Amino acid sequence: MEEYFRIRQEKLDKIKELGVDIYPYSFDKTHDFNEIISKYKDLPEEEFESLTVEFRVAGRIVAVRDMGKSTFVHLFDGQEKLQIYVRKDKMEEIDYNVFKLLDIGDIIGVSGRLFRTRTGELTILISSLTFLAKSFHPLPEKWHGLQDKELRYRQRYLDLIVNGDTRRIFHLRSMIIQKIRMFFYEKGFKEVETPMMQPIAGGAAARPFVTHHNALDMQLFLRVAPELYLKRLLVGGMEKIFEINRNFRNEGVSQMHNPEFTMIEFYQLFKDFNDNIELTEELLNGLNKEFLENDTIEWEGNEISMKTPFPRKKFMELISEKSGVPVGDLWDEEKLKSHIVEKLPEEECPPTFGKMLELMFDVYVEDSLQQPTFVTDYPVVISPLSKVSRNNSMETERFELFVGGMEIANGFSELNDPIDQRGRFEAQLQDREKGDDEAQLMDLDFLNALEHGMPPAAGEGIGIDRLIMLYTGATSIKEVILFPLLRIKA
Repeated sequence: MEEYFRIRQEKLDKIKELGVDIYPYSFDKTHDFNEIISKYKDLPEEEFESLTVEFRVAGRIVAVRDMGKSTFVHLFDGQEKLQIYVRKDKMEEIDYNVFKLLDIGDIIGVSGRLFRTRTGELTILISSLTFLAKSFHPLPEKWHGLQDKELRYRQRYLDLIVNGDTRRIFHLRSMIIQKIRMFFYEKGFKEVETPMMQPIAGGAAARPFVTHHNALDMQLFLRVAPELYLKRLLVGGMEKIFEINRNFRNEGVSQMHNPEFTMIEFYQLFKDFNDNIELTEELLNGLNKEFLENDTIEWEGNEISMKTPFPRKKFMELISEKSGVPVGDLWDEEKLKSHIVEKLPEEECPPTFGKMLELMFDVYVEDSLQQPTFVTDYPVVISPLSKVSRNNSMETERFELFVGGMEIANGFSELNDPIDQRGRFEAQLQDREKGDDEAQLMDLDFLNALEHGMPPAAGEGIGIDRLIMLYTGATSIKEVILFPLLRIKA
């Protein structure tokens, strides 16, 4: 690699000796490649001769086919490839001399006229060339290049250059987020932003990242969720709000987990969890029409129907159905503990009743939820921010949407009783004392906000990265995050 660098540095020095600005400040582009391809790909042959348009385009050299006095070159502009045709007798001598010093990977701007080759390929016969930047390293070989997954994630810039599937995923990611944002705008929601650094990490059961503010000499946490701040805005009378932003959870890395991830959380006053289930289905219907054929996703060898409405199944009943443990025994902490110790010896028995229930769900239920399913009626003990069910005082008006064995969304009728909320926080503190380091802390300022009165409300969070995994067919969250967290190489 050092030899490549040396040779290319020498070529750059020679280009500079020709009097060329080797790092110009700009280039006056007139067309993108996809614009040229879409507009002129079906142009009748006889009309090319009458084209008076000068095409000024720029891109990275990704392929060269030298034919002596003429050369065909493929440029890549980040989205599409376009061929250019270089002939010595059609260019200024200095431009041709620069061209002879170029390497694959270099970035150039060219101008010229458009024609179609005998093989039918749109091509620009260039009349001038502008050197824009030197690549000191060779690109990965076209057919056997950047296949190592970790290298692709570490050097995403190369991945984007050589892998069309990667470009497709991140193009779709941008389109999906845009579609989601417009859906909520059209529903009358206002987009807001809440703090990333918080004095208390609340709103979700998760380990936070800890940092320190020097000037204020105070400990802060990167947020695990924006929920408690968004609900403060509900107290202030903001009726429909949403936020698309990052959350940070100090947890393991896996196919479905990255410590830094994107979510949308949205809230609406005077609604309950049933309203949000319907809103979620409406949102997904819009995404289906835009990005799917026949409302179907191919996911890890399974065909998943995204056609709504989705079935609703109760949390405790699902565990009972899959594990064979009667629902009544699931509500008995000692019987539940005995089952885990006897039937799941490979699992460490969690320290609290709530964590035991979550373990049972993870082991017996989660992977079975391949088709979209709203899991409802979560126990109070694992839902500290949700309103108690109107039908069962041990359960809450909470749902989670599962697709492909992944939790995609979590929503509920928001708990707005400050006395009940204080009691839930106190129960969480007791769980923390028993060893649950993900249990939520007491947020007195949030309680003070609730004590000023919050109307009935429904809230929900949707994992953007996992949703994009489904719509792009990516089986790892690292495939849909441009720069996933990776261990530093020694």
